Amino acid sequence: MQRRIVPDIIRGPQVLLELPADANVRSAARAMRDSGVGSVLITENGRLLGIFTERDLVCRVVACAKDPDSTPLGDVMTAEPDTIGPNASAIDALRLMDDAGYRHLPVVSEGRVIGIVSRRDFFGSEKARLESESDLWERL
Repeated sequence: MQRRIVPDIIRGPQVLLELPADANVRSAARAMRDSGVGSVLITENGRLLGIFTERDLVCRVVACAKDPDSTPLGDVMTAEPDTIGPNASAIDALRLMDDAGYRHLPVVSEGRVIGIVSRRDFFGSEKARLESESDLWERL
């Protein structure tokens, strides 16, 4: 299998949604719908503060009966999310996502968000390798 790095995963121009922490949940949900993406990066002056995903919408807003018009993203985002650098391997990104149980991983270089990868960006060979590694660890 050819070794891919994170920039190889990011195909073509990428839609990076960025909103401030005081933006409300409804504006984030609409932006995700309109852009066809599953996450919004919460930034301030180019610095990543957090990430808000479809899962956060369900678990932290809808399930908790919060008003999406008055709830700021800063209250329901995942603060200080894990990130990965652009020179990391694709399998390392997938491992991190699998170990932590999330579907989106911001790519950061020199303190700036340069992209985001999601589980659907990976090839079947990378997913098969991760599954094989997991099976091996379970047997040990």
